[in-house]
Amino acid sequence: MARERKNIDMETFLVTILVLIPIAFSNDVTPIPADASQVQSWFNQHVQPLSARMGTVDPALANAEASVKVIRVAKDGTGNFNNIKAALSSIPQDNKNRIIIRIGPGTYKERIKVEWTKPFVTFYGDPNNMPLLVSEGNANTYGTMDSATLIVEADYFSAVNVMIQNTSPRPTGKPKQQALAMRIAADKASFYNCKFFGFQDTLCDNFGKHFYKDCYIEGTVDFIFGDGKSIYLNCEFHVIPGDQMAMIAAQSGGRKAEDEGFSMVHCKVTGTGGIAYLGRAWMRYPKVVYSYCHLSDVVQKEGWFNSRNNANNA
Repeated sequence: MARERKNIDMETFLVTILVLIPIAFSNDVTPIPADASQVQSWFNQHVQPLSARMGTVDPALANAEASVKVIRVAKDGTGNFNNIKAALSSIPQDNKNRIIIRIGPGTYKERIKVEWTKPFVTFYGDPNNMPLLVSEGNANTYGTMDSATLIVEADYFSAVNVMIQNTSPRPTGKPKQQALAMRIAADKASFYNCKFFGFQDTLCDNFGKHFYKDCYIEGTVDFIFGDGKSIYLNCEFHVIPGDQMAMIAAQSGGRKAEDEGFSMVHCKVTGTGGIAYLGRAWMRYPKVVYSYCHLSDVVQKEGWFNSRNNANNA
């Protein structure tokens, strides 16, 4: 009975807090404070239970959160399914309700895609024993964009306490060796305490508005890239040693007027050796900002790389 009560309490907590999308892109939000000690209170002010936000969120989201279903995935057979793909397959097309997929501990060797017809899905793992989603595939096998372990094309996706990895071998400089851990190509997604492991092109922040908090992302070249409009708050970007040159962010910025860009706030860049650029100009108008961040000596003194095209200095 006590165990059952604990599960009910956790589900209530998830429904009221973690599955809601922050309003960090809204015009009525106060700026993230410069004082790191105030960040959590800022977050708590803007990410609140549905009961406190009624009338201020997308009606489709409010309706989805009003009717929540929990699906359990466990490798030991104690859940509704023993793999994540099967759990996703059980969700109907044109889903309109919040579906929380509680993923038990262990390694899930799957290539997973959350189709655009299945919005309002949450992946939730145990923070003390986080599940690992892993696959091996690179651009040569699947094409760059489809090489990811996890592909999300559905709006209002959320992931909490989940690790995602692509174990394709480290690129040697030959073509088509990029390998994505995740590609997010949907709007209004959030990630809390998630970890992304890879080398080149680890995280494809493809497009849409996204919020990352307390996440860890590692890689070598362009390990955060894409057209997204995203905030990274209190995250760690770790540069894996061994290359002569590394780049953290490659935000595309194809047109000056595009409403997109990466904002890294109260984050830290870790690694050693002075090999990394904070970002590079993939196209002419990339938009990447680091605010109140701690940079280790892994960062090159120039800071930014124009991809050897002086036109990108504009």
